[in-house]
Amino acid sequence: MKNILIVSGHPELTHSVANATILDEVVTALPDAEIRRLDWLYPDGKFNIAAEQESLLRADVIVWQFPFSWYGLPGLMKQWLDEVFVHGFAHGSTAKLGGKKLLLSFTTGAPQALYTADGFFGHAIEEYLIPFETTAKLCNLELLAPVYTCGISYADRDADKIAQQKTLAREHASRLVDLLNSVVNNPEGE
Repeated sequence: MKNILIVSGHPELTHSVANATILDEVVTALPDAEIRRLDWLYPDGKFNIAAEQESLLRADVIVWQFPFSWYGLPGLMKQWLDEVFVHGFAHGSTAKLGGKKLLLSFTTGAPQALYTADGFFGHAIEEYLIPFETTAKLCNLELLAPVYTCGISYADRDADKIAQQKTLAREHASRLVDLLNSVVNNPEGE
């Protein structure tokens, strides 16, 4: 069995509907996966770099779970990336992460229709993922197809919206678990 590490970059999981639900579902479906909730582990924003790097070294598959924030990583997760994925560990001639798989799992507030050439943003989601592709290439990580769900906004959260968001999050988690099981059970894609 391959080791799965899920790094949650939500800045405040206690205020999350979707990301918290996704993680709860994954914990149930993949009890052996290691989940590192950065906001719980480091409420002061001071990371234990050695512990984070050790978790990454144990992993065969690394999942970054986060809400798409300003078309990229939320601040806490970006800080984690800056401090943990340093030269000599994540990249460079003595890099240690090469050959592992990286999977992006994220939610967006805006609906999918806005992420098209003709939509409000003028770009597809995949166009915003180019920096992640470059990061994976730099670190010699195999970037898997992302799992994402659009339209999970913090605005107007009444009971019906929260129920809809939880349903979308459970569907997201199911797709994520299926993909992880596929990678773990068929690592070469055969």
